[in-house]
Amino acid sequence: MRTAQKDLDQRHQEILQILEKNGEIRSESFARERGISIMTVRRDLQQLEERGLLRRIHGGAVPAESAYASGEFPADVMKCREAISRYAAFFVKDGDRLFINGSRTALNLLKYLQDKTVTVFTNNGWAISEEFPPGVSLRLIGGEIHNRILVGDRTMRTILDLHAEKTFIGCAAVYDDGEFSYSIPTEIGINEAMIGRTSEHLYILADHTKLQFSEARDEVYGSCSYDRPLTLITDNKVNPKIVENLLRYGMEIIQVPVE
Repeated sequence: MRTAQKDLDQRHQEILQILEKNGEIRSESFARERGISIMTVRRDLQQLEERGLLRRIHGGAVPAESAYASGEFPADVMKCREAISRYAAFFVKDGDRLFINGSRTALNLLKYLQDKTVTVFTNNGWAISEEFPPGVSLRLIGGEIHNRILVGDRTMRTILDLHAEKTFIGCAAVYDDGEFSYSIPTEIGINEAMIGRTSEHLYILADHTKLQFSEARDEVYGSCSYDRPLTLITDNKVNPKIVENLLRYGMEIIQVPVE
């Protein structure tokens, strides 16, 4: 037992050292280099996230501070996400009521609504530290805070008393079999509640790095599919084969041009 605990502590220390040095860690690489299973690495990352020492992302983890704020994501990925946010703003009309989930890319579209008056309902805790145009009326949905996202029964009850014309959400991954993955499994129910209270359209925002073949599915994350029309807004760097496969599921896919 002591040996097992010692091995666990050593792995956790190595993970934190890699994060400090490189700004991120990839689960598959760490598992391969250490000769351990990918599930062991995922459990390690989950335990460290629960202690507030890192933040899991699809395929690995980054330091606990926001990847957006501290620039852990590559510049080309950030450029794609910015372009997606900007494009998504075109679908918002003056007077719209919107649901936005914990996605930073979805939240970011609000800064492009300079000439519109909208009401936004969100469980995205990052909204507190952001500044938006004067026409954006932001209403934070209460609940329990988990990695800057509000979840729990109170969040669900509040959403069920609201309604919106459009919903904009992000995700951890989009698989080519039509499944959407989320880093916080309980957020699946919250997203579905938002979608169920949406009268017009659902938009899912995901850059090309999040569009994956189903063989890469991360079983630690929760996943689901949606049985209503939706528009997936991504960028033009996505694998064409993944787009081809997703189109079979009836979703509209917009590839925003990014140089």
